Amino acid sequence: MEELFAGRHFDREVIILCVRWYLRYKLSFRDLVEMMAERGLSLAHTTILRWVRRYASEFVRRWNRFGRSCGRSWRVDETYIKVRGKWVYLYRAVDKTGQTIDFRLSRTRDVAAAKAFFNKAVTHEGRPPQTITLDGYAASHRAVQELRDDGLLPKRTKLRSSKYLNNLIEQDHRGIKSRTRPMLGFKSFPSAANAIAGIEHLRRIYKRQFALSRLRCKGQTAPAIWNAVLSA
Repeated sequence: MEELFAGRHFDREVIILCVRWYLRYKLSFRDLVEMMAERGLSLAHTTILRWVRRYASEFVRRWNRFGRSCGRSWRVDETYIKVRGKWVYLYRAVDKTGQTIDFRLSRTRDVAAAKAFFNKAVTHEGRPPQTITLDGYAASHRAVQELRDDGLLPKRTKLRSSKYLNNLIEQDHRGIKSRTRPMLGFKSFPSAANAIAGIEHLRRIYKRQFALSRLRCKGQTAPAIWNAVLSA
């Protein structure tokens, strides 16, 4: 972890705190500047922006070593995020208990985008779903069928359409949208994907989707837990 923060002007605890709070709570960069000023730290909002761009994906990678597998009944849906004044599509999946499986930001909403999302989600989980629940959008249904025909999903994978069952993921979208709304839109597609990856990751921590027993940090504060995970 020393190499990860080598050459930084500020202590790593400050960097981790700012990135963590920005991704988890409804705070702007300028909100964090004010909060750090109350602690006697003078920061520019662009400094925190650079920290998020630099460290969000690295934090996700290190935490993922402790990720738990989710259930095999998937609820899949798309929502919308504005990037540079235009709407793009955020594919997301949760299991039947609401645990986050994966996400993928896409410029298009079509068969190819849906197939790319399912491939990413299966790779992340390490095993295919037994059941996939979708809304009535035809492209997603066709994507699953083509993946079964190509052997990338098992033939026995059950596909169903149920708006009632998919209420679970539609409600879960709110946790992401409520965080991205104060960000007032993203300036580029890569920065949007990076920030959303961090937001989804902090949501997974909130949902207790990581097995940290071997780190023996039960009852520890959040900063201590983050230090243990990043150092492991």
